[in-house]
Amino acid sequence: MTAVIIVCGVLLTVGATLAIIRVEKGPSMLDRTVGLDIVVTTMIAAIALYAAIQRRADVVPILVVLSMVGFVGSVTIARFASVEPVGEGRVRTREEIAAQEAERIAAEDEAEEARRLGRRESADERHDGEVR
Repeated sequence: MTAVIIVCGVLLTVGATLAIIRVEKGPSMLDRTVGLDIVVTTMIAAIALYAAIQRRADVVPILVVLSMVGFVGSVTIARFASVEPVGEGRVRTREEIAAQEAERIAAEDEAEEARRLGRRESADERHDGEVR
């Protein structure tokens, strides 16, 4: 029986650790929501494991409340995330920010060069008109 308890505890710990990593790294809000949902589920399983080991039935209301909180939290976040614009709620990496900034600067440089060429062409046209 002790081996089963240890294996269950280790698996719950590994699952919670991986879920916390998903919450930390998850690029979107929905990834983070799923990760937090798994953490809550792991907490519920750990409390249920404790109740089974100690043969206690008085923790059942705690399990019910945690289940309800997890469900309501997930549904609430999913409702708000369903109207989330594309790209919002996503944490960008440094490389992505640098690439986007470089694209913006290149576009501004191209626009400035086009304006300069446009002024030069219009000045050349005026000059050609005066010479003839």
